[in-house]
Order: sequence, then structure tokens, then C-alpha cells
Amino acid sequence: MENKKQGIVQRHSKFLHPCFALFSIFAFFPLCQSFDYGEALFKSLLYFESQRSGRLPHNQRVTWRHHSGLTDGLEQGVDLVGGYYDAGDNVKFGLPMAFTITMLSWGVIEYGEQIATAGEYGHALEAIKWGTDYFIKAHTHPNVLWVEVGDGVTDHYCWQRPEDMTTSRHAYKVDANNPGSDVVGETAAAMAAASIVFRETNPYYTHLLLHHAEQLFEFGDKYRGKYDESIGVVKGYYASYSGYMDELLWAALWLYKATNKEVYLKYVLENAHSFGGVTWTMTEFSWDVKYVGVQIIASMLMMEEKHKKHKDILEQYRSKAEHYLCACLNKNNVTNVGRTPGGLIYIRQWNNMQYVSTAAFLLTLYSDYLEVTNQKLICDKEEVSPQEMLSFAKSQVDYILGSNPMAVSYLVGYGPKYPQRVHHRGASIKSYKGYKGFIGCTQGYDNWYGRRDPNPNVVIGALVGGPDIKDQFRDERSNFEQTEACTYNTAALVGVLAKLHRLNQGDISVSPALIASS
Repeated sequence: MENKKQGIVQRHSKFLHPCFALFSIFAFFPLCQSFDYGEALFKSLLYFESQRSGRLPHNQRVTWRHHSGLTDGLEQGVDLVGGYYDAGDNVKFGLPMAFTITMLSWGVIEYGEQIATAGEYGHALEAIKWGTDYFIKAHTHPNVLWVEVGDGVTDHYCWQRPEDMTTSRHAYKVDANNPGSDVVGETAAAMAAASIVFRETNPYYTHLLLHHAEQLFEFGDKYRGKYDESIGVVKGYYASYSGYMDELLWAALWLYKATNKEVYLKYVLENAHSFGGVTWTMTEFSWDVKYVGVQIIASMLMMEEKHKKHKDILEQYRSKAEHYLCACLNKNNVTNVGRTPGGLIYIRQWNNMQYVSTAAFLLTLYSDYLEVTNQKLICDKEEVSPQEMLSFAKSQVDYILGSNPMAVSYLVGYGPKYPQRVHHRGASIKSYKGYKGFIGCTQGYDNWYGRRDPNPNVVIGALVGGPDIKDQFRDERSNFEQTEACTYNTAALVGVLAKLHRLNQGDISVSPALIASS
């Protein structure tokens, strides 16, 4: 992305299993437009294959992509082949990549059964493992994590397919002398969350992920610091504006979910105030700001009896979590999240859809939690039922899929009308398989970037930045604030789409995989 700005009861352990029917849910859902959420789910998971770096597998379904970045890490003597490009450029940024994997994993943990019903479970696990395999490579020593390959400055001077890259592939690491607790913490969270996903299907891999996650958490906590102060080249792209304390809480909470070790829960409870977990009131959840995610999961720990002894602190987490949810629903007296005239959550001009997709996921998840526990969301203005929360989350997804003033699907490749000129190097240039001749740095800009024609390749499943505050959208390749897509935009949608797909099929029960405690 050009100049990035800031943007359970576990499945595999005992959980509350009764089906709580949402009998009145369809009374809240507009019936004027119907969407195929299963198709949207399929395309969302396909998108991650467009973003792959490294040697592509034989079952690669996105055929306009080819091998790339095959010497990544060679200059530094490490194997950093693989992973994901974050957006429309050819840099591998560790912080957003890790958040992408955390969100994909969380979606599978919560809605794995619905994803499986849609026939997409295998593809979801492949998308997660492509990232975690890379993190394993990048964690070369207990106190060393390689967190970026390439740099935004040289990359953005070029408009090249990843298969042709001539830009710097210098790799950057954090270590004891150059700390990066934020990126280390997020990577630990991603690996811990993924370990839950693979617990039944690949227990050895789960053990390996946990080994790395626990080492990374210890590293990030012992040697504290912001990674953008150790690696200057990341500033202006993925600087850690929120600091690292949210990621350390986030990592500890996911490690508690994955291991059931009390030491991690104790960390979340004892650092609740000093790290801002119960003092920061947020209106966004993103690759940078994890506080709301921490607050949501901590709130739901109270589902289990063993956590009620920590009720005082957990209730403080819950207060902050519910402030965020009420803000999304415009039910707070003072601080609420903005909306466009068409009803879309609006946080920022730049890549606003990232905030929409994460809000839709958290609203959906928490509505399930409230349904299971027979509660309502208590906001300043009024009480909100779980059905109303889910209805609003659905409205955000429907807006994405085309129920909006522009009648455009912002999920590329879905519906009759979607962005044709996505700000994406590989998609905007003739595919490598169709033309194996070299396309140079300036040649890409001269011959492809400025073309008014649609991109020759469709980045199916990409969720672009989306419309402005007035619901307007310019489908121009140079308009990267609106037409560039990022992996973490789509990652948060996966679970919600699976849930809505199941609802459309007539199953109105709540997922049994609600996060609580191990």
C-alpha cells in the first residue's frame, strides 16, 4: 500500500453447545437485495493466492501469478522465501502480514464449521499456513525475527510485476539490540491463533507454532521497543502509531487461549492498567491498534466459571469493548464512529474498508456471544439486541458487495460491477505466463500504470479501500487511497461471510466456537 497510514470456548475443547436460534433475525434484514455469501467467501480466500510470494505450488489457482522473490534473504544468509505481499506493491511487511494471519485464524476458530459447510475449509487452512510457514523461517533465533523484505521507497519508484522485481530485496530484522515488541507480539499472536486452528488436523505443526509463539512473546516482552524505531524504512508505510503494549496484551491473550497457561492470563490481568487495556477507549481495530480485540476476547472470558474470580478487571475490559461496539452502532452519547450517507462505517479517507471489515467481524462475533449468554448490549442511548448487532454487521457486508449508492461491489470479482483498475502492480501488467519478457521499472510506469484500460488480470477477492465519506468512488489506478486492496481487509471478512452464508441456507444457530477460555 502506498505510504501506509494508521490507518472461546475453543472449537477443540469443551464449550457451550446448545443451538440458540435467532428467530427474529430476518425481521431486521433488508430483503430488497440478496447476495451469494458463499461465492464471496470463495473469492475472498482465492485472493490470498494472488498475494503469495515465493515458489507457487502445483495447485495454485490464480494462474496469472508465477514464482517471485526466490532469493529473498539470500543477501543476509537466511531463507525468507514465501509469505505475502501486503497490497499492490512487492514489499513483505511483517506487521500487517501477521495481523492478516491472526484474523484469518480467528475467523476459522469461530466459524470453521460454517467455512467447512461452504467447502472452503481446506483453502482457509492453506491461506493461514502460507503465512505461518514464512514466520517459522523468519524466526531464526529465539531473539531474532526478520520483519521486512524490500523497502517501500525503492519499491514505489518502480511499477513491476513481482516476477520481474529489480528493486532492493534487503531484509530487516529486530533483535535484542534493535527491539520490535509490536511486530514480535503480533507474530506471536498469529502463530498462537494458528496453532489452535491446526490442533486436530496437524498436532505436530501446532506444537511447532506454539514453540515459536512462546519464544517470540518472551523476546518481545523482555526487549521492549517499537519496531519502527529500530527499522526506519518502515516509517511512512507501517509505523506502529499505537506502540507495542497492545500487541503484548494481544499476544499474551492468544497464548492463553492456545496453551491454557495461567501465566499468560496473569499477564493480561496484571498489565491491564499499565498497558492501556482497560484505559484506552478506541473506535477502531486494525493492523496497528489491537486494544479492541484484546477487550473483546477478555470480555468473553467471563463465559466460564473459572474466570469469574477475575470479574473486576474483566468487567473493565468489557466496558471498553462495548464502548467500541456501541460507537459502531451510533449508540453512545458522545463518541461514535462516523458513517457515510449510504450507511457505511467511516473512519479514515485512506483504505477505510479495513475498519469496516474488522468492525463487521467483531459485531458478528459479539452478537453470538450475547445470544449464547442471553444478554443485550447496553449502550448509552438504548439496549441493543444480538439480532440488531448482526443485522448492522450484515448491512456493512452488503454495502461492500454492492448495496450502496454507487451500486459497486468493492470486493473485486464479485457481482456485475466492481473496480477494474485496482492499484496493484501484478494485476495491472500482462501476466508473466502470457508474456515472459522482462518488464522494467520505468517501463511498467510508462506502458501500464497510466493506461485507462481495465487491468488485464483480476485480483479476485481483493477488498479495495472503498468510497469516500460521501459514498463516491473513482476507479482509477492512481487513486490508491480507494483502489488499493490489502490482505488484512479481506482477512477479517472470511468468518463473517461464512456465518452469513450459513444463515442464507436456513441455519440460524449460533456458532459453538465462541471464544471463552480453554
